[in-house]
Amino acid sequence: MAFDKDAHTDHISQQFNEELETIKSHLMTMGGVAETQLNQALDALIEGDSGLAQRALKADDQINDWEVAIEEQCTRIIARRQPAASDLRMIVAISRAVSDLELIGDESAGIAKYALALLEEDSSHRSFNEIRQIGDLVREMISQTLTAFARYDINMAYKVAKKEKDVDEAFQTAMRSLVTYMMEDPRSISRVLNVIWVLRSLERIGDLTRNISHHLIYLVKGVNVAHSSLKEIKKAVKG
Repeated sequence: MAFDKDAHTDHISQQFNEELETIKSHLMTMGGVAETQLNQALDALIEGDSGLAQRALKADDQINDWEVAIEEQCTRIIARRQPAASDLRMIVAISRAVSDLELIGDESAGIAKYALALLEEDSSHRSFNEIRQIGDLVREMISQTLTAFARYDINMAYKVAKKEKDVDEAFQTAMRSLVTYMMEDPRSISRVLNVIWVLRSLERIGDLTRNISHHLIYLVKGVNVAHSSLKEIKKAVKG
């Protein structure tokens, strides 16, 4: 059965309605924190701002707190309300999205740590071009995913899933370029390795953001597309 975004407003219990709206609202808040944290970590690196890196590191605790709080809310709703059909899918989708957002927070914190390490080296920004390119793609993915979840927009969710392929391709291109750069200038190895780890974190964030778009499609369509091809996902969205 497909998801009706207005269906849960018809519950006999107004309190149940409010509980469902609350966990979704909290998911959006947590997503906003994760998005800001990533922006801070990337801007810290690209702009050479250690203060932003420290703020990104501190945000990880806030994200962890949100994860615990929302998971507890989801557990209480399941235990007390025993939701069925689309209500249960909504809770499951939110719970899965929360887990992915927490992992995005971990990766962003890692980027902030590498930013501090790279800034201490006080070297050129040559290798930051790859970070900026892939970082912009991932920033856009997160923004679109959160917007899609807020609107139950599965067409936008599908676009996010497609964009993850662009991240993978950009990552592979960057890796080839950076390996060549290290071979040409062995003195750059330490710095470039840090850049590579940042790019790996960004690739991972792209994967996690794609997962969140999958959870939304599951919520709305009732189809698990976690291991589906883009063609299969498109069919599920349009079907």
